[in-house]
Amino acid sequence: MPHPIPPDTVLTAARKFARETFALQHRYAMVLHTDQQHPHVHVVVKAESEQGKRLHIDKAMFRTWREDFAQLMREQGVAANATPRVARGRNKGKVLDGIYRANLRGKSTVVHTRVKDVVTSVLHHGSYLDPTRTRLAETRKSIVAGWLRIVEALERQGETTLAGDVRHFTRQMPRVLTDKERQALEFAQKTQSRDPILAVRPDRIHERTR
Repeated sequence: MPHPIPPDTVLTAARKFARETFALQHRYAMVLHTDQQHPHVHVVVKAESEQGKRLHIDKAMFRTWREDFAQLMREQGVAANATPRVARGRNKGKVLDGIYRANLRGKSTVVHTRVKDVVTSVLHHGSYLDPTRTRLAETRKSIVAGWLRIVEALERQGETTLAGDVRHFTRQMPRVLTDKERQALEFAQKTQSRDPILAVRPDRIHERTR
C-alpha cells in the first residue's frame, strides 16, 4: 500500500487475509517490509496442504485474493481497490525480485543490456519496433472503449460531473510504451552516457517509439 498508510494497518489486513485464506489448510509465515516507500507484507505459503492437496495459484485466484485484501483494507477505513493496471492506463509491470535486488547492489546488467539493445537498433536501423507494442495498443483501445461506455451510462443517469471526470481520466492516460521503450527513453534523458553506443539523442528515441 502507498505511503502514508500505517504499516500496522497493512499487517493487520494481511494477517486476517492469511487466516481466512489458509488457516487449517496450508502452513504459512509472513513478514512486514518497510524498506520501500510502500509498506507491504510477504507471505510464504507451504504448497502442500495439511490434507495433502497441492495449492495451485492461477490468475483468477490471484485477482480474487487482491480483491479480498482490498476489502480488508476498506474495513479499516483505507480506500483500497484492486483494479488491474491496464484499467488505470498503466502497462508497466513489477520489476522481478532478482533484478530489483541486483539494482540495489549496483550489480544488475539486465536493464543496461535491454536499453543497449534498443538504442543499438535505433542507431543501426533508424527505428525500433517492439513486437509487444501491437498487443499493448489493442489492449489500451479496448480499455478506453470500456471507460467511454461508462461515460455514456453516467450521462444517461444525469451524472454529468462524474462522467466528465471519467472522460478526463481516459484523456490523461499515459501513452503506451513497452518496458524496453520506456527504459530507452529514461536512460537517454538522464545521461549523456560514457558508452558511445548509448550516446543517442532522447528526442530521436521518442520519435521512433511513438
